[in-house]
Amino acid sequence: MARGNPIGATGVYQIAEAHLQLTDRAGQNQVEGAEFGMSQNVGGIDTTSIIHVLRRVA
Repeated sequence: MARGNPIGATGVYQIAEAHLQLTDRAGQNQVEGAEFGMSQNVGGIDTTSIIHVLRRVA
């Protein structure tokens, strides 16, 4: 979900949400059995694209 216009806010929250999912602390948004999380954020006028892939560690 978008977090408004502040630079970096959306991307930072995407990583935070992935962490919450992978540690089973996402509350009502929890995806049962989540093993991987992926975030994608596009910056500028489609000039920068950043993708992070995270995985659960036992």
